[in-house]
Amino acid sequence: MVAGESGLGKSTLINSLFLTDLYKDRKLLNAEERISQTVEIIKHTVDIEEKGVKLKLTIVDTPGFGDAVNNTECLRPVDVEFMKALQDKVNVIPLISKADCLTPAEMKKMKDRVREEIEKFGIKVYQFPDCDSDEDEEMKQQDRELKESAPFAVIGSNTTVEVKGQRMRGRLYPWGIVEVENQSHCDFVKLRNMLIRSHMHDLKDITCDVHYENYRAQCIQQMTSKLTQDSRVESPVPILPLSTPDVETEKLIKMKDEELRRMQEMLQKMQQQMHEQDL
Repeated sequence: MVAGESGLGKSTLINSLFLTDLYKDRKLLNAEERISQTVEIIKHTVDIEEKGVKLKLTIVDTPGFGDAVNNTECLRPVDVEFMKALQDKVNVIPLISKADCLTPAEMKKMKDRVREEIEKFGIKVYQFPDCDSDEDEEMKQQDRELKESAPFAVIGSNTTVEVKGQRMRGRLYPWGIVEVENQSHCDFVKLRNMLIRSHMHDLKDITCDVHYENYRAQCIQQMTSKLTQDSRVESPVPILPLSTPDVETEKLIKMKDEELRRMQEMLQKMQQQMHEQDL
């Protein structure tokens, strides 16, 4: 999912990351249409291949995200609330777009401020795993540089420019050329390598083992709680007539057994439905 206000370059970034054009048939909106635009979620699915590995990629775009909210802060309140809503469901990776609009000093200041805001609001972003101790020094250095680069400052481009006789994605300005894949210009290459190569499996593992399992446990807990409440409303424990302790105990045990049986059946149905959704 790529989230951000209109004009930040979300679509261009996706096209640059996967060397494709997901939005070639998209109609550009005028000012009036942008005002009335809804927050409808748009999903695109494409097949990509990376070093012989075929992947099915689903991109979820968020048109109109925050467009009707007036926020002048660096890390806007709508961004904070959105990340908080997602932090327990997905891996949150903050980005700084249009890095070519800032000087190196301004970019460093921006990154420091975003880090401070993330810590201030207690936002749980994706944590890079520590490099194995037996890795070579070059790999450890790359790991350190990756962690120091977050949040990634990125540049996207749908056009190619010529630099020293070579064609590459970039942006041409009167004062020079900004290269998307030049690591001295932005963090685009680090982001792409992290998403597609070095950390793809870790991102998937965390999604499956942490986020999904927490969500599943929460659903089961909610269903169990609802079942318990419903059973109390529908089948309250009756006031039993006076009888011997053995007879009264036996009746209570039977009622509890029946209640547990109903709960187990409901849980089995719910687990079956979740399993079918996964398939």
